[in-house]
Amino acid sequence: MSFDDGYTAGLKEALTGDRDARFVWLCNFEVENQWARSYTGLPAARGSATAATVQRMEELGALLAEPADYLLLDRPLDEGYRSYAEKTGLGAPTELVTAAPAAAGGTGAAVLDSPELLERLRRIARDGAYLMPMGNSAQEERIGELTGLRPAVPDAATYERVNSKIYSRRVAEELGLRTIPGHCCETVGQLRHALERQLGEDRPVIVKDAYGVSGKGLLVLDSRRKADRLLRMVERRAANRGDDALHVVVEAFLPKRFDLNYQFTVDRRGRVRLDFVKQALTSGGVHLGHVMPADLTPAQQDELATAAVALGGRLYADGFFGVVGVDALLGADDLVYPVLEINARLNMSSYQGRVTERFGRPGGAALARHYPLRLAEPLPFEAVTDALGALAEPPHDGDGLVITCFGTVNAQAGDVLAGEPTTPAPHFNGRLYTMLFAGDREGLDALDRRVEAALDRLNTAGRTP
Repeated sequence: MSFDDGYTAGLKEALTGDRDARFVWLCNFEVENQWARSYTGLPAARGSATAATVQRMEELGALLAEPADYLLLDRPLDEGYRSYAEKTGLGAPTELVTAAPAAAGGTGAAVLDSPELLERLRRIARDGAYLMPMGNSAQEERIGELTGLRPAVPDAATYERVNSKIYSRRVAEELGLRTIPGHCCETVGQLRHALERQLGEDRPVIVKDAYGVSGKGLLVLDSRRKADRLLRMVERRAANRGDDALHVVVEAFLPKRFDLNYQFTVDRRGRVRLDFVKQALTSGGVHLGHVMPADLTPAQQDELATAAVALGGRLYADGFFGVVGVDALLGADDLVYPVLEINARLNMSSYQGRVTERFGRPGGAALARHYPLRLAEPLPFEAVTDALGALAEPPHDGDGLVITCFGTVNAQAGDVLAGEPTTPAPHFNGRLYTMLFAGDREGLDALDRRVEAALDRLNTAGRTP
C-alpha cells in the first residue's frame, strides 16, 4: 500500500484493494458510546455541554473524502464553507443529508430514520460503493444491511473488542512494550486493590473508563480521600445492582515532556505502514491539537515505529485491519511510553491527511488546532474570513492556514437561541478547526499568534447570518 500519491486513495487501497473505490463516509465521533453500552465505567453524569459541537465535527470528513465520494451529514455544509473547500483545491464530496437533524443517536440513527436517504444509499450501493465509518458499531452495520453498502472496515464486534483500554494495556504488556505502572480492573475489588497499590507510590493516580474518550470517563486521584470517595460510590452502585463488574484502567501519573500520537494503517493482508508521528496538545486529557514534526530523536522515532509494527501485527491477528491511532507520551526521563491507549478507528489526525499532503512541505512545520470563540449570535462563514483577511487565503509556498471545520463555530448557538432572554445577553462557545503551515516552528508560532489575534475580534461580537 502507498500514500505517496494520495493519502485517501492510499487508504482506500489498504482497505479495499482499489484506489478508485467510492466511499460513503460517516464520521461518527461518538461511536465509543455504542461500544461502551455493555461495560460499567466510572460513576458520572451522562451528557455533555459539547455534545452539539462533537456532532458538528462530522464535517471534518469533508476534506478527508475525495470529491467523487459521499459524506453523510445531519445538515448541509455551510454554502460559504463549501465554496471555500473548493477554493483550496481539495474539493468537497457529495452531501447526503438526513431527513431531520440528529438526536442522541447521532447521524447514524438519523440515517436509519430517513427512508428517502436509505433508498438513495441503495442506489449508490448498486454502483459498488463502500460504507466507511469512523468506527463500526451495530448501528453502522444496520445501515449496511438495509442499503447493501459494502463495509470498508471490520465488523462491529472486532471494533468493540480492540478499542477497550483494557485491551490496549494487556496487549502492550504481552508484546513487551514499555508500559506505565498500572492495573486493569474488571471488578470493584480489583479497583480497590489497584488503588491501594498505586497510591502507595505517593503520586497521583489516573482512573480511566475502558471506553472513555477525550477526557470523559477519566479521574485524577491525588489523595486517599478522593480514592475512598470513588470506592464508596462504585461499591454502593454495585450493591444496588447486585453486580460488582467494573471496566477501568488504573495508572500512575507520570511526569512527562509531552504527549504523542502516531497513526499506522493495517491493510487487508496484514501489512503495516506507519503513517506519521505527531506531538499532541492536550489539557486535562482533552485533545486540543497536534504539532508536526514531533520533537523526538531518531532513536525515539524508531521505538514508535517498532511499536507500530508489533501492534499492527497483533491487531491483525485479532481480526482488525484499517486505521489505528495510538496515544503515547515522552516521559520527563526521555523514555518513550508507546501505548497509553489504542484507538483502532479514524482519529483527529486521520482527518488532516489530505490537507497535510497538499499544503505541507518537506522540512516544514504544521499545527492542527481549534480556536475557541465566545459568541453572542451565530456567525456566517464570511464573518470568519473577513476577520482573517489575507490569512483566509489558501496557503502559498508552504505558509498559511486552512479551515478544516466551520460547523462547530455555531453548533451551540441553538441552546442559546431556544432559551429565554436574559440580562446580560446569553453567549455560547464555538470552535473553529484549522491547520497552520510554516517553514519552521518559529514561523508556525508567529502565524498562530496572528490567527488568534484576528479571530479575537469575533469574540462576543457575533453577527446574525
